[in-house]
Amino acid sequence: MDPRSSDSPARATLIATVTEPAALEPAALERLAVEADWLEVRADLVGDVDPGVLRASFAGRLLYTLRSRAEGGAFAGRGEARRRRISAAAGGYDLVDLEADRDLASELLESIPPERRLVSWHGPATDLAGLRSRFLHLTRVPAAFYKLVPRADHPGEEMVPLELLAELGRRDVAAFAGGEIGFWTRLLAPRLGAPLVYGAAGARAAAPGQPTLERLRRDYGLPELAPVERLFGIVGSPALASLSPRLHNAAYRALGLPALYVPFEAPQFGDFWLEIVESEAPAALGFPLGGLSVTTPHKDVAFAVAGATSPLANRLQAANTLTLRDGVWEGESTDAEGVVAALAARGIEARGRRAAVVGCGGAGRAAALGLSLAGAQVSIVNRGSERGLAAARALGLPFVPLAELDVEPYRLIVHATPLGRGAADELPLPVARLAPGTAVVDLVYGEAPTRLVEEARRRGLVAVDGREVLLRQAAPQFLAMTGRALPLDVAAGALGLEVVP
Repeated sequence: MDPRSSDSPARATLIATVTEPAALEPAALERLAVEADWLEVRADLVGDVDPGVLRASFAGRLLYTLRSRAEGGAFAGRGEARRRRISAAAGGYDLVDLEADRDLASELLESIPPERRLVSWHGPATDLAGLRSRFLHLTRVPAAFYKLVPRADHPGEEMVPLELLAELGRRDVAAFAGGEIGFWTRLLAPRLGAPLVYGAAGARAAAPGQPTLERLRRDYGLPELAPVERLFGIVGSPALASLSPRLHNAAYRALGLPALYVPFEAPQFGDFWLEIVESEAPAALGFPLGGLSVTTPHKDVAFAVAGATSPLANRLQAANTLTLRDGVWEGESTDAEGVVAALAARGIEARGRRAAVVGCGGAGRAAALGLSLAGAQVSIVNRGSERGLAAARALGLPFVPLAELDVEPYRLIVHATPLGRGAADELPLPVARLAPGTAVVDLVYGEAPTRLVEEARRRGLVAVDGREVLLRQAAPQFLAMTGRALPLDVAAGALGLEVVP
């Protein structure tokens, strides 16, 4: 089935999965009623809930799920105790999840009419023949919907449920890959006919890789299913926390581009490259890959696999952007431009400033080189001397061990290590010792400014949030991938930033 055909669904059905009691409060239910079509009560996590109470605040339909431990849930009971709870729920819920391996006994099925059944299976990775066999087993029982979630532990395994959807061409089968590697299949599945998309009602996911309902809407534009003719994404480990999908997809929607940008969780870049990129598996389903952003820790390997590389990427021996042109994957680094452009947008010129770049990974090396080319006097700082010295020699810059760093003489500090992501993390730099007039750039980012940025601003220093750097380095990426200029106002708004001229 062609996912772009005229009979493809234009809207997904969103299910808000309740995993915490807070989501059952009336105010929370009223909010969810606006955002979701269905409410899934995970009774194994929050207990049995009176559907009448839910309907008083939630106007949509109700799904009851008692997920067993065998299939990734918390319910350890068996036999009659399980059947009794499911049978009781069937009297008040619109739909009841029945696990194919334990809930298809005739006495239970007799209490649940077919139109109220969702027959499901969650299990280990399998090939297409194995998943097809599972599906045939499920469909022996008449039901409104069927759900298959094989776990993906290695790149390539997540393609199987998408291949099944494409083969079946049905509108009553929800199939996607479980686990973080399978995250992105949840976004393509509805474009291959899957009728249901699950999102956590709150911060707690019901299963590894499940996004929040808010993220499905904000980052991917659901429930609307805009056409997708080309697939882009960010490859990393971790990749799921990236804000790049929110930025790029908002720009696609604003420009009317038929594209989708997703996170590819890839513990090993080589495996991802072989099983997803070189195999052209997404293209076989109608979603050819057009470009990739590359993040920690894969920028060095991305440079190595590129068929052609820019002079800047060659100097860095790293690439954060891979773009497919005329059958060749071209490697580029836009990290350097991101730092320099973000500073310039704040009215800060790098030329003549003494700068310290803390961290010598791909992003740190790019920042150091970019600032050096812009006229700054740059030193590379790193905890490990061997790696730091190697990076400094490759770029022709001085090296300072982190233990010996005195920040007072510097007027520009770039933080390029993974430290400081959590609110409780220690500050990666002694902010109190920074001299007045020092500018701080933190490449770490989240939904809000990091502690480093907040502390620097509290002392009256100019501090550049990592989201500002993300915005500026994404601009040349977006142009290379789409041939269109990134609408900065749209992208900045998606990141919660104000555009700085």
